Formats: sequence, structure tokens, C-alpha cells
Amino acid sequence: MKNWTIKLFLAVFCFVFLTGTALAGEIKISVAASLTDAVTDISKEFTKKNPGVSFQRNFASSGALAKQIANGAPCDVYFSANVEWMDFLKEKNLVDARHVSTFAFNEVVFVGKPGLKVSGMQDVVKLGKVAIGSPKSVPAGQYAMEAIKSAGLEKQLEKKLVMARDVRECLMYAERGEVDGSFVYKTDAMMAKNVKILFAVPQNYYSRVTYPVALTAAGSKNAEAVAFYNFLKTADVKKILAKYGFAVK
Repeated sequence: MKNWTIKLFLAVFCFVFLTGTALAGEIKISVAASLTDAVTDISKEFTKKNPGVSFQRNFASSGALAKQIANGAPCDVYFSANVEWMDFLKEKNLVDARHVSTFAFNEVVFVGKPGLKVSGMQDVVKLGKVAIGSPKSVPAGQYAMEAIKSAGLEKQLEKKLVMARDVRECLMYAERGEVDGSFVYKTDAMMAKNVKILFAVPQNYYSRVTYPVALTAAGSKNAEAVAFYNFLKTADVKKILAKYGFAVK
């Protein structure tokens, strides 16, 4: 009887231990700065439905995150603000090519203080300082520079541009009055308190702002990460994206 009781105890202990381990997992996500609020809400919604899951969130420019992953930083799911940085990781076999998809879309706008007489690209050259994300690592800056070149304003703005580490910092410069205006995403501008959208950059001036998302090579082996990746395609997630101003098609 005593041996049977011990065996039963061990069986129950093992069941509880193994079941708890299966349900409690961490998902490491690296997210483009412009998706900070939306993906934070999305991850919280996923946790509500899966209480045993926790998230380790890393927000920065898409390029900085991609380089971190390339240098060995742990990550299960990568959200980029352009296709180029996703391709960078694809070429290194650091994302699972079977699990790469388009997550959302955005627009580029120009923001500044209310009352600033700027209504189009040609007006920007009249300003003293203009912030953009550094095109070397910030997709928002790449889109902005593409628009500046398309408008034929590259030389006129060359000495006026102030480079930011990510799009949120770019917006902050305008909010603090450290620059006269900034090229940012529409979704970031919607949250601004001290500046407003002065004009939307014509879509024909730059490539459509596309956010791809992918499971990394490591993430494809993480059951919780796979479940989260699949969750990103649901109606609940699309509602959250729409709330923050992102387009889903």
C-alpha cells in the first residue's frame, strides 16, 4: 500500500510538473518602434487567452533589431517596418521562410507645430531643421528619403536634416521643438500631443510602407511562438491594428 501511494504521488507530481511546463512559456519578440503600442496590446490580448504565456519585448528600429538577431540576440518573432530588413535575415537563414507574412501597412506624413505654414513637400525646404529616421537603419527614414528624392529636394534639404535613431525619437524631436518638423508614420502622428499632421506625403513619392512579420529559426521550434504567430492573423488582431491607424490590406 505504501509503495502504491508513493507511485501515485510521483505520477501526479510528474503530470502537474510537465503540464505546467507545457502551458508556461516565454515568447521573445523584436518589434519595429512604430508598432510599439499596437503589438503591446496584441501581446496582452494573447496572454489573456493564454495565461501561462509571458512576453519579452524588444522595441527599436527594424535595422537595429535585425542586426541584433544576426549577432545572436534571442528572438522568436520579428516585426519589421520594411521588407528589406526581413530579407536581410532571410538571406542569413535566421527566419523561417515558411512563416513570413505581411502584417500591416502605414503611411508617411509630415508633422509640425499647429500654425506652421507647411502644406506640401516644397514647403519643407523653407524650414530650418527637419527630422527623419536615419535611413541606414530606420525604415521610416528610408521612406522619407525616398520621398525627398522623388520630390527633387535632396540637395536643398541635405544640411537641414536631423537623423533620429527610430521613428519615435523623430516624433519626439518635433514634439519638443528641437526641429521645425518631422517625417513620421501616420500612426505615430496620431498619438502626438504637441504637433499635428501638416500634410500626408504623396504615396507616389515612396514605396508603400509594409510591415512583414516572421518566426525566426528559433521561434519555429517554440510552440508558444508558433501559436502567437498564428494569432496575428485573427480578427481580434486586425481590430487592434485598426484602432492604432494601421491598414491591414
